[in-house]
Amino acid sequence: MSDADAAVLTIGEVARRAGVNASAIRYYERVGVLPEPVRVSGQRRYTPETVRRLSAIDVAKQAGFSLDETRALLGADADGAAHAELRALAERKLPEVEALVARASAMRDWLLTARGCTCDTLDVCGLFDAARPAPLGEPLPLASG
Repeated sequence: MSDADAAVLTIGEVARRAGVNASAIRYYERVGVLPEPVRVSGQRRYTPETVRRLSAIDVAKQAGFSLDETRALLGADADGAAHAELRALAERKLPEVEALVARASAMRDWLLTARGCTCDTLDVCGLFDAARPAPLGEPLPLASG
C-alpha cells in the first residue's frame, strides 16, 4: 500500500482526532513540523500517522519545547535516533525549567508574605523598600503601618 493509498483522512478528521484546529495543522505544515500531505483532487489527505505526530507535537509543546526543538525531535524520530535527541533537548531544557520553578517559588513566598501585610502605604512597606531591594523569595519584615 502506497502513502497515497493510506492517506484517506481529511484535515477536518485529523483535527478532530488530534484535538487541534485545522489552522494549526496547516501552520505546522508551513513551518515544517508536519510534512506536506498527499493531495487528492487538490484536497489534503493524511495518514493515521499524522494524528500520532500531532500528539507528539502536543507533548513536546507541553514540555516547553520550541517548534525548532520539536522539529529536531521529530526528525530524529524518523531517523531512529529519537532517544539521543530527546536526551539532548532535556539536558538543555532542564536548567530553564529549574529557573522557572525557582522564580515561581520566590513569587509564591513573596505573595504569602504580602498576604499578611498591614501597611497603609507602600512607602512604609518592607515589601516595596527601595533602599533594600531584596530578591523575591527572601523573607522581608513587614512594617506596621
